[in-house]
Amino acid sequence: MKQIQDAYIVAATRTPIGRSHKGFFRNYRPDDLLAQTLKNALAQVPGLDPASIEDIICGCAIPEAQQGLNVARIAAVLAGLPTSVGGITVNRFCASGLSAVQMAADRIRVGEADVMIAAGVESMSMVPMMGNAPSLSPSIFARDGDVGIAYGMGLTAEKVAQQWKVSREAQDAFALASHQKALAAQAAGAFADEITPIEVTDRALNLATGEIALNTRMVSLDEGARPDTSLEGLAKLRTVFAARGSVTAGNSSQTSDGAGALILASESAIQRYGLTPLARFVSFASKGVPPAIMGIGPIEAIPAALRYAGLRQQDIDWYELNEAFAAQSLAVINTLGLDPSKVNPMGGAIALGHPLGATGAIRAATVVHALRRNKLKYGMVTMCVGMGQGAAGIFESV
Repeated sequence: MKQIQDAYIVAATRTPIGRSHKGFFRNYRPDDLLAQTLKNALAQVPGLDPASIEDIICGCAIPEAQQGLNVARIAAVLAGLPTSVGGITVNRFCASGLSAVQMAADRIRVGEADVMIAAGVESMSMVPMMGNAPSLSPSIFARDGDVGIAYGMGLTAEKVAQQWKVSREAQDAFALASHQKALAAQAAGAFADEITPIEVTDRALNLATGEIALNTRMVSLDEGARPDTSLEGLAKLRTVFAARGSVTAGNSSQTSDGAGALILASESAIQRYGLTPLARFVSFASKGVPPAIMGIGPIEAIPAALRYAGLRQQDIDWYELNEAFAAQSLAVINTLGLDPSKVNPMGGAIALGHPLGATGAIRAATVVHALRRNKLKYGMVTMCVGMGQGAAGIFESV
């Protein structure tokens, strides 16, 4: 039997996150975007032999249409990787990208691989949130306890806000802070380590001449953070999921497009190819919760990931808690007693965006680079997951 070995992250990058439908990636196919992200990750490890990559595991929440047909394998081919490199697409909704990291790490830890790529991609511009033809089994409506699986995410946030007594004012204040932290981090250049700029081409039709003008530009920052956000403006937004609710577009995550990729390696591969480890993958946990209040998932997943790692909550220096909604983020923070100064220090999905299946890989890249930049030891990526789950992964800077 092979001895359990450590899995290290040796490269971590992501695209900027674009607003869906009107943002800079609205016409960028997700398979092409993922292929470019794979190339960008490989560029960070020039000494690595691409033929040594055992497999690519890619998370995608709605793996159909332009991001269907096993987008992981398609992107590997588009990226010019050797045909010997496999690819598999996995789906745990919002935790798909983080699950990809966990699965890649586990292959290394049990000795089945020395080099793996974990990634995530989502185009919410091209593929709608529930897919093109969603179809739920009528059986889930037979029992009251099951019907929550059919709730829209916004409605689950309303139920969390009610049950955990999270006020509209608290949600809006949390949303404002997310934008302010994101803008401050952008101004300080804090995202430069994790983001590889992407070239996009805009097309505009000249009605007078019938010609199509092409404008190519590099994008290097997430475009969701808004400097004009204010408590007054947020307070004016109407609720969109419940008539007497408190959840609005302003205190919810933004629908987005983006991709992220991490390269993981064993210690022997690091020595063989002269690689520099950035972080060690420590532990992962996924837990189920009632679907109607899916936002509380991290309340169960965080303690489990800490237990598996032999760590305490106070040992974590940096939390990337995906801000699906301000209501569920505050419920998690307040229930577990997380230190707010350690949670999303550079803003979260309310300001930066949430490209579903890509978010776990994107936020993992954030944690890996933030730990090194700030000389911190342990970081965590955690999120709630649609239909009632929570996930959490821990990383250690090395």
